[in-house]
Amino acid sequence: MNDQQLLRYSRHILLDDIDIAGQEKFLAAHALIIGAGGLGSPVAMYLASAGVGRITLVDNDTVDLTNLQRQILHTSERIGQAKVSSGKAAMAQINPEIEIIALSERADQARLHALVADADVVVDCSDNFSTRQAINRTCVALNVPLVSGAAIQFDGQISVFDARDEKSPCYACLFPPDREFEEIACSTMGVFAPLVGIIGSMQAAEALKLIAGIGTSLSGFLLMLDARSMEWTRIGVTRDAACPVCGQRHRP
Repeated sequence: MNDQQLLRYSRHILLDDIDIAGQEKFLAAHALIIGAGGLGSPVAMYLASAGVGRITLVDNDTVDLTNLQRQILHTSERIGQAKVSSGKAAMAQINPEIEIIALSERADQARLHALVADADVVVDCSDNFSTRQAINRTCVALNVPLVSGAAIQFDGQISVFDARDEKSPCYACLFPPDREFEEIACSTMGVFAPLVGIIGSMQAAEALKLIAGIGTSLSGFLLMLDARSMEWTRIGVTRDAACPVCGQRHRP
């Protein structure tokens, strides 16, 4: 690191768990963020500010006035722009030294394979069940850790699914792909603005911990937040040996 970087990241370097070695891991890492909305906004901003050297931001939507109540990556001036372009501009203002790859597209399974294969960590900030399942399948197949978050109305949840650990469950262990789940959109049900900030910030924290190899991740646990009372519920999640996604790969 040069002198400017030592100054920029000095508050991380002062932390014994991170220090120069951990910061250099951030600088060398590639994070893939799927979704540049409410959850993706704090994730992108914190990973950029922390100095993750390469960040790929994927989203096929454009900035709308209704987004601005909670999607802090975007501004009124950028209404109508692709969210990834708006996000790239915001991230570059925070940290012009990192590489930001903005992909205005909806990644199908084949595209996800190429994107995930090149990433050190994947942060799922999408807003629908099918995309979450596709991301999970790809991360399991390629042994890439996944940080998953969701938020609707006043309810949020976050977990880590780390395919590198044979004991770790995957997203499909918790939410089987063949089970019917009601899709709830914030456009019809609403979402409490700070909730996505809370969950997204925690996703960024888990991603950075995975990159640096520090602390204990949320792998094997699901954290759920009721923002009305600010009460957290933590439940253990075990790997399903019969899981159609990760069960087969762990069988002798």
